[in-house]
Amino acid sequence: MQHRMNYPAASPAAYKAMLGMETYLHSCGLEPALLHILKLRASQINGCAYCIDMHWKDSRAAGEPEHRLYALDAWRESPFYTEREQAALAWCEALTRVSETHAPDEDFAAVRAHFDDKALADLTWAIAAINAWNRMAIAFRAVPGKYQPPARRDA
Repeated sequence: MQHRMNYPAASPAAYKAMLGMETYLHSCGLEPALLHILKLRASQINGCAYCIDMHWKDSRAAGEPEHRLYALDAWRESPFYTEREQAALAWCEALTRVSETHAPDEDFAAVRAHFDDKALADLTWAIAAINAWNRMAIAFRAVPGKYQPPARRDA
């Protein structure tokens, strides 16, 4: 795979806006571990190798046990995720595949039972953001492998 272009340099204001969203999401009150697994799961669905590499590394650096990462693709059949995480993962999958799912009422009801208005809005922003990042990385062929997580960013 060959990197197509440096999109942050080509459109620095948009890139800065996306980084602003990430800064907000890291301080919004949602658990960092939840954000990490949502980003990894959406990236798996979208087939974004760069973001899978990044969010796997970020998850491990934040202390996520490997067995939860290995099982993420089969989270519905795994006992490793809380009901809150399962509801968030279902919502993430529904929104990542929105053209197929149209955000089903049952997925909304399940996630609504675990998140108040602000948390649900923030969760949805997080899902929208990772889908946007995936599209940029895929479109411009961001090359996986070199990313290293910041030292305990979530500490």
